[in-house]
Amino acid sequence: MLKQDSQLREFLSNIKLWRGLPAEQVEQLAKIAIAQTYSKGEIIFQAGDEGSGFFIVVSGRVKVYKTSAEGKEQILHLFGAGDHFAEVPAFDGQNFPASAMALETSELLFFPRTSFLNLLQEQPTLAIKILGVFARHLRIMAQLVEDLSLKEVPGRLATYLLYLSDRNNSSDLVELDMTKSQLAALLGTIPETLSRVFAKLSAEDIISTNGSKIKLLDRQRLIGLAGGLKI
Repeated sequence: MLKQDSQLREFLSNIKLWRGLPAEQVEQLAKIAIAQTYSKGEIIFQAGDEGSGFFIVVSGRVKVYKTSAEGKEQILHLFGAGDHFAEVPAFDGQNFPASAMALETSELLFFPRTSFLNLLQEQPTLAIKILGVFARHLRIMAQLVEDLSLKEVPGRLATYLLYLSDRNNSSDLVELDMTKSQLAALLGTIPETLSRVFAKLSAEDIISTNGSKIKLLDRQRLIGLAGGLKI
């Protein structure tokens, strides 16, 4: 965890959410941040809990997910170091619409809703930054809805592999950042179906797999499967 105030300020000033803010505003953010640590598998909040604030991941990984009445899990997003989540409930005062769990030991910074809103009233620049965050999250959720409703599983997987590639400077060698069971939940399918799709793409020489490492052998065919769109 960030043990010194200087480390906390440096961390906050270097994440995308606050990058470019004046030092005095970063200092004010640091004053309201509350350090929290969660063990692997520990629930951070559940759907329906009071939206008391939002979080930034310092280290570890967090999944945000929904669970149906039948117990089926749909992963909505995975967050790693430097990522932030649960901002919307922190603004509208509504309950958390989904649940969050630590996938490994995770260190988070929690920003209480009341303290943060008071700070925004004093510092409008922060409010403008948050508007950008909402816009990015809206794009992500719109893409998720499209993937789950309009694409078959091969198209969803192709989209995700291209996303990993783009995140890694368009490299043709990517590494899955989650288990295949978690990836299946993210893509709205089951592990058995996902395994068959991996096997099919490998048999057609579109990809090759070696454990969690995947080589993109035919990027153009992947783009075609993804519908010509990349997230």
